[in-house]
Amino acid sequence: HAVVAYGVSLEDDLARRDFTINALAYHPIRREWRDPFDGAGDLRRGLIRAVGDPTTRFREDFLRILRGIRFAARLDFAIDPATWAATLAEAPGLTQLSAERVRDEWFKSLATAKSLVRLTDLWRAAGADKIWLPELLDPYPLAIASPVERDPVVLTAALCEDACQVLVRLKVSNREIERARRMMAVAVEPGDASAAGVRRWLSRAGPAADDLIALWTLKQGSPPPYAATVGEIRARGEPLARGNLALDGKDLIALGMPAGPAVGRTLDRLLDLVLESPERNTKPALTEAARAFAGETG
Repeated sequence: HAVVAYGVSLEDDLARRDFTINALAYHPIRREWRDPFDGAGDLRRGLIRAVGDPTTRFREDFLRILRGIRFAARLDFAIDPATWAATLAEAPGLTQLSAERVRDEWFKSLATAKSLVRLTDLWRAAGADKIWLPELLDPYPLAIASPVERDPVVLTAALCEDACQVLVRLKVSNREIERARRMMAVAVEPGDASAAGVRRWLSRAGPAADDLIALWTLKQGSPPPYAATVGEIRARGEPLARGNLALDGKDLIALGMPAGPAVGRTLDRLLDLVLESPERNTKPALTEAARAFAGETG
């Protein structure tokens, strides 16, 4: 983290800020503005400009390079030529940052960018992607530039070739890494658009289904054609997992099946049965099917 030295005056404090648009102060009682670096002018001009010497500012804290990119993408501002030149020259210093700080900056950027196209273009142009996000896809892979829902894990999966590798590098929580792993393990759409095909896809996807639907929407610009079928299946409460079956392992053992792998295999076959025909998810129907399966192997 940067070492912050507090000045003895307001002017000294403002002189140590990162960009001019962040170096303004207001006295609420006197109703006076202090703007020694023309931050208000840069706001009017739509310009991101470092306070004082940009090389000095970036060497104080290299995260300011990524912050400048974030502000430019969020506000759709240009970056001052001298500030951009220092960005390119000092970008190797990004290697000195902690993964946690880069992660927070990346996630903030995804959440606030007016245009994700601009954000990713600036990361690539600055060379920040080569250091922290070498998996960043080029060309821009999304159909829409400003998604309504800004889930950083889904967006990282959409923008990067291997989201798991990126999230591990950025030291994201294990829970979020597992979300990305599930997204990568299942096809983004059912191979069969029938209700049974969508049920099978939902069963395979499990908790990743909503993330995969969001991923499709980001890449195609509209909800997937199977989204309505997903909603209907959920509204009817149709069984999608072993835990939804009307018969469980204890029931199978009570029917005389020995405890062990055969129980799990039978439950999988029963699940496959009800994924095809949800109306068969009753205890009598599944008991009959289980006995038939046992007869096949007996």
